[in-house]
Amino acid sequence: MRSRRKLRFRLIVSFALFGFGLSALFAVAALYVRAKVEDQLVVSSLQQDADSYVQQMHESPGQPFYSKLMTGWGWSDRTLYKAPLSWQQLPTGVHDIYETGEDGHARHYKLAVSRKYGLIAFVKYDVSRDDLGKQQLLISVVGAVFLFGLLSLALGLWLSRKVLKPVSELANRLRDFRKAGKAEPLAPHFADDEVGELAHALDEYSARLTAMVERDREFNSDVSHELRTPLAVIASTTELLQGSPDLTPKLAERLKRIERASRQATELIEALLLLSRAERRGPTRGETTEVGKVAADVIESQRPQMRGKPLTIELAVNAPVSVNAPASVLSVALTNLVGNAIKYTLEGSVRVEVGDGRIEVIDTGPGIKPEDAERLFQRGVRGEGAGGSGAGLGLAIVRRLCELYGWDVSMRPRSDANGAIASIKFN
Repeated sequence: MRSRRKLRFRLIVSFALFGFGLSALFAVAALYVRAKVEDQLVVSSLQQDADSYVQQMHESPGQPFYSKLMTGWGWSDRTLYKAPLSWQQLPTGVHDIYETGEDGHARHYKLAVSRKYGLIAFVKYDVSRDDLGKQQLLISVVGAVFLFGLLSLALGLWLSRKVLKPVSELANRLRDFRKAGKAEPLAPHFADDEVGELAHALDEYSARLTAMVERDREFNSDVSHELRTPLAVIASTTELLQGSPDLTPKLAERLKRIERASRQATELIEALLLLSRAERRGPTRGETTEVGKVAADVIESQRPQMRGKPLTIELAVNAPVSVNAPASVLSVALTNLVGNAIKYTLEGSVRVEVGDGRIEVIDTGPGIKPEDAERLFQRGVRGEGAGGSGAGLGLAIVRRLCELYGWDVSMRPRSDANGAIASIKFN
């Protein structure tokens, strides 16, 4: 909505500026042309009157010169001293002069001079009396410019509403599709213009997207079915073998590891399916998951990953914490965090603390750089240090699961010793 309003605002401003600028340009051109033509007409009339006055004095001496708008004087070369001193040396032509009028204010005159037959004629025209007319014309032109600017603004408002109406209708139909959950063709509802072309392109994109989503849904269903079936067989067979009376302790331990691996694989499949569908699912019947219990199961399942390293792993439940999420989701997240801590710690300890609405995995490994803490949760980024192998997907999966359930996951270096602290805060 904000982008549409911005586009409409730009259209309105463009029309208003165009109308205002065009009318202002026309007004300036009109004033310039009027002034230029008026000046040429006045100069031409003055020179003609001056020449006529000289000719009149030559042919009919003593006959007075008469003009409604201009005043004339004539002298011979011998009586030129009677003319104002500033006029006496002026050549034939029209000159601009400035003199003080009867009211004491400086006034602008045009003075035409004509020299012929030993006679000199002066014709003076008061330009200042036209200033009032020019001022009134200027006020009228400025008013017309603002009037045309307002008309352009009104035209911009009307045209922007009319032009953007199909775009608004297209956006409303897209919102209706989101509410209905089903996409219908858009192109039939619009004319064969730019908006219709956009609707046609959206229909093609929607068709491709729907086909891709359908393929992903079928693939997820197929993978879920094909993987869960052999895992169920492994789990049931392991359970049967654990009930054998002649089972040795060593074999029982191996069967227990197989059972844990099978359960982890099932939980991972369930978590990945939730991520692929962007579906948040809570425990059945509103039950909550005990974080401490899941953490204890994860620690036991990860002990074989220590492989004889001088490393201890312990769990400290400072306060009970429960979350409204499936145990499988929490188990996958903790398995990646605890597994990373074990993999990167050559010796020392890995401590898992539960309390205050969070769980933290604290290790004594090589640690991390503060600037790399956030980057480690990006897909394909692997940590540096001992055992730094893998595809760099574990922490990315943890971040996506936490975002799905509204949890905050972070990693930071320890301040008291070498090592890192991975934390999940449950909101």
